[in-house]
Amino acid sequence: MEAYGIFAKVYDELMDNIPYEKWGERLDASIRRYGISKPDRAAENPLEAERNLVLDLGCGTGTLTEILYRRGYDMIGVDLSEDMLNQALEKREKSGSEILYLQQDMRELDLYSTVGTVLSVCDVLNYILEEEELLQVFSLVHNYLFPGGVFLLDFNTVYKYREILGNVTIAENRADCSFIWENFYDPEEEINEYELTLFVREEDGRFSRRQESHFQRGYTLEQMKALLERAGMAVAEATDADTGGPVTETSQRIYLVAVRQEVSK
Repeated sequence: MEAYGIFAKVYDELMDNIPYEKWGERLDASIRRYGISKPDRAAENPLEAERNLVLDLGCGTGTLTEILYRRGYDMIGVDLSEDMLNQALEKREKSGSEILYLQQDMRELDLYSTVGTVLSVCDVLNYILEEEELLQVFSLVHNYLFPGGVFLLDFNTVYKYREILGNVTIAENRADCSFIWENFYDPEEEINEYELTLFVREEDGRFSRRQESHFQRGYTLEQMKALLERAGMAVAEATDADTGGPVTETSQRIYLVAVRQEVSK
């Protein structure tokens, strides 16, 4: 079963509880504090223009990409799902933004230039199930980051899948779309499988039933720091993504700011 097929069409409706504007504010603040990108799409110097580019890796339907574009950043959105990107393109058409969208697997990221900032949030990195593949992603991020650029990321922890989501069923009924979300956690592999059953109202008023399977792996702060360091980046900030406070043993999502290290000569 394909992930983010029919789900893409109802994703924004079902995720309307996500505080995207607050996330955009936090990302903007992190770029201004740690980064080199500026909200200036009119930069005439080619190197300055590259430095100001912001890549949204795993952009999904482009909600956060549009928010940062409105804040003045020159945005690129990359996602594997054609269906999710189609939703992002519809938003671009309505807003009139000039965001560049690319359909790519993040494990094979291929950009035309360096960028000053890379962000990857909202569980995106949890879809990478092997540490070596995650290291490959981080190495590619390092490769395309302008020297001194920042990588802003979050991830769900092992604790969240093991203690909060694992083997829990969540269901919600809405007027035009309902879902059943069944979680199955494997403690040995630390992988969470969730079966998503969607009931979506079609144009003729009848509901169609669709199913998708998703797999996500939880990571620890120590694992993420080690992989980022191996890829040539240093963690400048680590916080609980939900509270904004220090990371604890019960943090469900962690937010990191990693800085690309200068290459020694």
